[in-house]
Amino acid sequence: MGWKSSVAMMPLVLWGGLMRPAQAEAGLVVAYPPANHQTTAAQIFLIGTAPIAGVVTVNGQAITRNSAGHFAPSFPLKVGDNRFEVRYQNQVITLTITRLDTRPKVPTSLAFAQDSLQPAVAIARLPGEVVCFEAIAPPTGRVMVQVGDRQLALQPQVASVELPPNYAVLTRQNQPTPIAQTGLFQGCTVFDRPMAATVPRFTLTFNGQTLTQPAPGTVTILEPNRFRAAIVTAEAGVARTGPSTDYSRLTPLPQGTQALVTGQEGSWLRLDYGAWIRSSEVQVVDVAIPPRSLIRSLKTRDLPDWTEVHFPLQVPVPVTITQEDRLFSITLHNTVAQTDTIYAPPNRLLDRLDWQQITPTQVRYQLRFKPRQQWGYTLRYEGTTLVLALRHPPDRQNITVLLDPGHGGDADIGARGPTGYPEKAAALTISQLLRAELEQRGLRVVMTREADTDVGLAARVALIQQTQPTIALSLHYNALPDDGDALNTSGVAVFWFHPQAYSLAVFLHDYLVQRLHRPSDGVFWNNLALTRPTIAPSLLLELGYMINPDEYEWIMDPKAQQQLAATLADGVVAWIDQQLAPD
Repeated sequence: MGWKSSVAMMPLVLWGGLMRPAQAEAGLVVAYPPANHQTTAAQIFLIGTAPIAGVVTVNGQAITRNSAGHFAPSFPLKVGDNRFEVRYQNQVITLTITRLDTRPKVPTSLAFAQDSLQPAVAIARLPGEVVCFEAIAPPTGRVMVQVGDRQLALQPQVASVELPPNYAVLTRQNQPTPIAQTGLFQGCTVFDRPMAATVPRFTLTFNGQTLTQPAPGTVTILEPNRFRAAIVTAEAGVARTGPSTDYSRLTPLPQGTQALVTGQEGSWLRLDYGAWIRSSEVQVVDVAIPPRSLIRSLKTRDLPDWTEVHFPLQVPVPVTITQEDRLFSITLHNTVAQTDTIYAPPNRLLDRLDWQQITPTQVRYQLRFKPRQQWGYTLRYEGTTLVLALRHPPDRQNITVLLDPGHGGDADIGARGPTGYPEKAAALTISQLLRAELEQRGLRVVMTREADTDVGLAARVALIQQTQPTIALSLHYNALPDDGDALNTSGVAVFWFHPQAYSLAVFLHDYLVQRLHRPSDGVFWNNLALTRPTIAPSLLLELGYMINPDEYEWIMDPKAQQQLAATLADGVVAWIDQQLAPD
């Protein structure tokens, strides 16, 4: 997870050819947080260890430690600097943790709050669409905005609801919070005619004085009769629900996809079917007519390990994919069906292929599977023909498992245990043990790394695409964001993204929890780089919490490591056998 990268670096020594942490007998260790750590959380946990004999205090108060001497207490944080003095006998470690206040500073004089004027970037909309403006100013002031010949009074907002970040669901703290709002002024309007790029000018009247300030961004109202098409130049264009990486991903757009541009926000373009994409992933060209297509006949092609479905189109249109257990649906946007003939002879994969014009511009094709498990797919354009390739069930005698030991290298250590031992080393150890267990069971194994090397996420994903494994497992050990409870959070968690991986996620989670009598931390849908590959069921497993003092001892126990590897290998084999068994 993203918060792992901020953990402190601890000294390591070589022990038996593996990287091992300096042991607790060496003295007091605080593995997290690092000195001068900054956070927005309302609390912080201190992860560390010291020799068993003796007492560890934090700011003069003794803290609880487990039988190995490890500790993980949490402490509240006030806004600003918080000083912690951790003491063991004559050893003292002093930490200064700064809690940042992310709330905007509301001015008390004639001024707008810094970076509060919206739009902050160039935006473009069609005539008739709502365009909104925002500013933070003294609550008793009056705020107006002038855009061309349009003047709009912004209204003060007195309350709003704050949503926690996505990772809050991992700490079960994801409830919305009502907050009192002071100094926020908002307003929206509609422009019914095209307008060249115009800088909005905000005016604040306060205590009899007036201040005028331009917005950082501009507003453009597009000409509805000028058509600009975005052509995807990236191998797989990342489509999102909104104009930033904060918004959710949609089905990636294959290279060559064309769609009309209907809006812009900074470096993001809105496409006519509702998705947003970075301008760097497309080429924008003027076109005489919007990209639209008819679709008539289509056919399937049976290959040794794949079934291909060919959709001949006039233009490479955007697509959306959804999956269920035995149903694969692909929606073609900006498309009208003239389909009377489909060539789909029976094969080992497909039972039936149906279609429906669900809206005047959307055609949905539904492929019904004979096997209950889907094993992966790819999507590409060959000219203007969309090619959907669906993987056949594997041959039981030719199973490949890709193992991805999480993190690696000097710059990506992952989480830290109480002694300072890094997640990257623990992940590599369990991956090597699991590889041996899988190979003993007759499975082929591919590793993304075999040593403490830096392998980027893109390279790991590319290896999955290249290898085309039966399944892909990314192996990790867990941590929490600063406002989590490190002392009382433990267990196995499994993350999936595509429905084709859900059955495997639940099976392996339950198998480990039940066979090893480990606590459950849950099964999560999560948009992670190592869960997004479509070519095979792909999971990310968090096998335990490095920061939990007791679970850390289980993670580091060689006997427990061997048992975990053997049980996980048994689970992989049991799931594959279950999926390949006749109904």
